[in-house]
Amino acid sequence: MERIDHVLPWSHLGSERTISVFRFGHGERKAYIQASLHADELPGMRTAWELKKRLGELEAKGLLNGVIELVPVANPLGLGQLLQGNHQGRFEAGSGKNFNRDFVELSAPVAAALADSLGDDLHANVRLIRQAMADHLAALPQASSQLQGMQRVLLSHACTADMVLDLHCDAEAALHMYALPQHWPQWRSLAAHLNVKVGLLAEDSGGSSFDEACSLPWLRLSRQFPDAQIPLACLATTIELGGQADTGRAEACAYAEGILAFLAEQGLITGEWPNPAHEACEGMPFEGTELLFAPHPGVVSFLRKPGEWVEAGDEIFEVIDPLSDRASTVCAGTSGVLFAIERLRYAQPGFWLAKVAGREALRHGRLLND
Repeated sequence: MERIDHVLPWSHLGSERTISVFRFGHGERKAYIQASLHADELPGMRTAWELKKRLGELEAKGLLNGVIELVPVANPLGLGQLLQGNHQGRFEAGSGKNFNRDFVELSAPVAAALADSLGDDLHANVRLIRQAMADHLAALPQASSQLQGMQRVLLSHACTADMVLDLHCDAEAALHMYALPQHWPQWRSLAAHLNVKVGLLAEDSGGSSFDEACSLPWLRLSRQFPDAQIPLACLATTIELGGQADTGRAEACAYAEGILAFLAEQGLITGEWPNPAHEACEGMPFEGTELLFAPHPGVVSFLRKPGEWVEAGDEIFEVIDPLSDRASTVCAGTSGVLFAIERLRYAQPGFWLAKVAGREALRHGRLLND
């Protein structure tokens, strides 16, 4: 194992923050895994520790056929944002920016650099594009903030990978994952290993989140240069490992083993690995996700649990105002998987309380709710 430490720029006087990358194995193929880019989403960090131990064992036995880079703590900035005991790890306190938005868009600079160099040799194109991505990130002006520096470090390691797994979680949720529709056939096996309940598929959900900053440039380049052989060479996903409280040892070990079994299927690990223990879930358009809101303030009581299939018209939660005795029941407007609910039980204006993944498109444009 090799440990690579990147000191972030613009640390406060008398302090510094570091991104640590743990690199296992050798070879041309590479997988990149990071955890807790939203720093208050800790199931991924717990899972990453199990992965770190197991990768060390596999490396010692000579069972790794490529490089696997692991970043167990992807966001040291957000880890320190505690307000009276409450973790504020989704948005940077200074700027208000979501830690998982506005990553560098790589397709345009790569297209400009390689417009006359891409041809019929698929493997040569992949090497050229990855090198151009790395070169562009290295040539950018000095980062103007810790957040910008952190994002560049993470992307510089991930943009040269064949597979990228970004481990997150939701508030209270069943396992779900995000990916390009074109990659869903390849992700189905991982979904089955982890018992993911739904795959949310979109080519561009808006916001330049980390996984799309890795995978989407290849789709854009393949369309911009249709005469060149450009594969979708970076298989990237965001995996939501349940809810924020789901940091149990058993779950983390199971998630780690499922990820390793998938990497073995992809040829990065040798040895005997179990087949998926579950059926692959359905992939649904991210545009089909319905966000449910409360009609007024009050105490929230959920009537269904994450992971359940609901029909349009089914009651999902009720909101009670004990001062006016106003009671409202909110129902699903679409049939699909209830995959996430808010962990707070007080309804506030503008904050979603439940998410249902349906088969029919309901929204267009920017799909991410920050």
